[in-house]
Amino acid sequence: MTRFIFVIGGVLSGLGKGVVSASVGKLLKARGFSVTAVKIDPYINIDAGTLRPTEHGEVWVTEDGGEIDQDLGNYERFLDINIPKQNNITTGQVYKAVIERERRLEYDGRDVEVIPDIPNEIKARILAAAKDFDFCIVEVGGTTGDIENLVFLHAIRELGREYPAVYLMVTYLPFLRNVGELKTKPTQHAVARLRELGIMPDFVITRAEIPVDGPRKWIISQRCFIDRERVIDDPDVSCIYEVPLLFEKQGLGKKLIEHFGLEDKPFDLSEWSKFVEVLKSSERIVKVGIIGKYVASGASEHADVYISILEAVKHAAASLGARPLIKQIPSQIIERDGTASLAEFDCIIGTPGFGKDGTEGMILTAKYCRENKLPYLGICYGMQIALIEIARNVLGIEGANSIEMHCDPSVAIIDFLEEQRAYMKQLNYGGTMRLGAYPAKLKSGTKIHELYGSEDVSERHRHRYEVNPRFISELEKAGVFFSGVSPDRVLMEFMELKDHPYFVGTQGHPEFKSRPLRPRPLFVGLIKAAIARKD
Repeated sequence: MTRFIFVIGGVLSGLGKGVVSASVGKLLKARGFSVTAVKIDPYINIDAGTLRPTEHGEVWVTEDGGEIDQDLGNYERFLDINIPKQNNITTGQVYKAVIERERRLEYDGRDVEVIPDIPNEIKARILAAAKDFDFCIVEVGGTTGDIENLVFLHAIRELGREYPAVYLMVTYLPFLRNVGELKTKPTQHAVARLRELGIMPDFVITRAEIPVDGPRKWIISQRCFIDRERVIDDPDVSCIYEVPLLFEKQGLGKKLIEHFGLEDKPFDLSEWSKFVEVLKSSERIVKVGIIGKYVASGASEHADVYISILEAVKHAAASLGARPLIKQIPSQIIERDGTASLAEFDCIIGTPGFGKDGTEGMILTAKYCRENKLPYLGICYGMQIALIEIARNVLGIEGANSIEMHCDPSVAIIDFLEEQRAYMKQLNYGGTMRLGAYPAKLKSGTKIHELYGSEDVSERHRHRYEVNPRFISELEKAGVFFSGVSPDRVLMEFMELKDHPYFVGTQGHPEFKSRPLRPRPLFVGLIKAAIARKD
């Protein structure tokens, strides 16, 4: 029988419930149990595909083409598994399914109600995702007290009555610097609100800027009716991969196993610990610049828009014994101020994106990297940008651009995928891009073939536009080598420059398959080139 671990938020959102969920899963998987994870998003959207990047951060793409909240990426990275799109449940999906059933008379003519029909649909979806696993970790998005997630809390309360289950509340403890004290009152209210719904948390995970002290643990224990040993500290750390180790030091893995009446198993987190140690303290430093359209968020920097790229860089650097210093620069600043700031970096990544804003800054970045032999990795839009730059400045094609920018079709180096034209005419945007894993054939003798060590590779995709076949031969004459193509040889999947230490692009998103102990080849190649440039 599957056992459930439900992760719920208290006080405010954005606490890192996804990292907590992934870390708990890591501890269980290390002990030999089969583990999967489900992310519940209470928004009415069918999926995350139509959300702007600054809304909930990056859109994660699954192997089977799901567009999901970024938390699913943490699950895959920590658990080192591929998770299907059925493991994401949204309010939109649930209500759509219930309404469609009503239209088919599957409710035998009775009236369809929020209770019990909506929770029943949620339960069925969770059970389908959990089938055949020892443990299923279910993260409920949002915060206790939000009207949006009430039906989901009802559903997990019922599942907890029917299956072995644990409820973890991740809650925020504000730190009042003027008095030097963590405050527990918001957590007390959050737990009380959860109890009103019939759920008593078995563990409280405290999120704060600093470690929680003994007196605060005691207060939470007394006021929230929970054993002190089940108040687990989760302070801010410099490296998210440290969280499983932090939990293990507090005995969380063993406590969970004991709660379910199971026997604890031997486990080994030594390789994980070495990985974390390199990221925290290696003296070999690599400076990596991330140039993107969505970096700025008001007056601050958005850390989540390119989170998978940032994590993939860390995985690759650690595998080479290096610690990356990553800096994100808005391409709009490059557009305004020029490329002088790029000289501080050992390598550059041109990021995915859509639309016109900041595009010229990304083109200037690609030009600088090409001309100054600075290692460059262009991902999806970043590869398209590199080809546009070459078309303009090597081939001399005035106005060369992407059709996305409404340029003259005669100079559209990047054009629509053929099947996308009908979707665009119908304004059918949701779930219609080229999504999920697609195969490619690599050409022997190329840098990319050497990195992958195979002719047949697969990366995940999320795009509507493609290299225009009319310009392929001209680009090749300009020094571009299309080192990987789709099996039917129609789509250009990978490119590189022969006379450059590392100028590489891919139409795919290799960051989605990168794992802490299994980095993706293109990122490893980039960091190797950066180290060689420094040395």
